[in-house]
Amino acid sequence: MQAAPYGVIPAIPTPFTADGSEVDVEALRRVVRHVVDGGVLVNEVVAAEAAGAVTIFAGTSACATWEAIELTRDAAAAGADAAILVPPFYFGIPDEMLYGFFAEVAGADVLPLVVYNNPLYTGNRLSPGLIAELMRLDGVVGLKQSEDDLGQLVEAIRLADGSGRNLCTGIDSQFYAALCIGARGIYSTAASIVPAPMVRLWDLVQEGDHDGALAQHTALQPLNRFLEYDPGYVSPTKEALKMLGLDCGPVRRPLPDFPEAERAALRDALAGLGVLERERVA
Repeated sequence: MQAAPYGVIPAIPTPFTADGSEVDVEALRRVVRHVVDGGVLVNEVVAAEAAGAVTIFAGTSACATWEAIELTRDAAAAGADAAILVPPFYFGIPDEMLYGFFAEVAGADVLPLVVYNNPLYTGNRLSPGLIAELMRLDGVVGLKQSEDDLGQLVEAIRLADGSGRNLCTGIDSQFYAALCIGARGIYSTAASIVPAPMVRLWDLVQEGDHDGALAQHTALQPLNRFLEYDPGYVSPTKEALKMLGLDCGPVRRPLPDFPEAERAALRDALAGLGVLERERVA
C-alpha cells in the first residue's frame, strides 16, 4: 500500500475561461507551478521538486458506488496517484452502508483511497468510530476531516491509533491546533494561495517551535477566515490568486462572486503574509 499522505496538501482551484465554459489549461499549469514552487509536501514517496512531480489526489466522489469506482478508474488512467472522495450525498445513508461504499471502492483496488468527511456539504457525517473502522480497510490510506468540531478529529485520531493511516484536517483555521492533537497534516485551500507560509507552519511544528508555529498560524488566520464554509471558499481563493497575478477566471454559477466590500480586507491579509511583493508567476 502507498505510504499514508502527510504534510501540506493543497486543494487547487479549477481555472476557467472568461465565459466559464472551459478549463483554462494554461492557468491551471501556472497554479500547479505556484504550489510546487511554494514547497508543498504530500507524502513519503513524493518525487523531488527538481524532478517536476508531486503526488496527485483526484476527487472521484459520486452518489453511486459503481460510478465512484469508474471515476476512480478514469482518474488512474489520467495519471492520478490516489483518489479522495466524500460519502454519497443527498440521501441520508446509514453507517453500515457508508462503510460498504468505501469498502467497495477501496476493494476495487484501483487507487489508494483517502476518505473525505465533509458533513456540511454531504449531509452524511462519518462518526469517529466509523472513521476508525474505515482507516483499517485495505486500500484506505488516510482521512481528510472537514468537520468544524475539532473534538471529532481528536476522537477519530484516538480510535484509529495503530491503524498506520494519517488523519489530516481539511480546515485551514484548524491547522496548528490539529497538528497539536496528532493530525499529520492538512488538505488545504490556503496552500493553493500561500503555499510557502503554510509549509513554514508545518516545519515549525516538526522542529518543536510551538511559539513560532502559533505566531505563524495567527498570521495566516486573516486569510484563513475567508476560506471557511460561508459564503464559500471558491471565490475568495480565485480572488486572492488574481491579486497574486494568477488569474483563474470566474466562479461558475450559481456560486457567488467575491464581495467588493471584502476586497481590501483580503488584500490586507495577503500583505500581512508578505506575498503581494512576490514576483508574478509567468
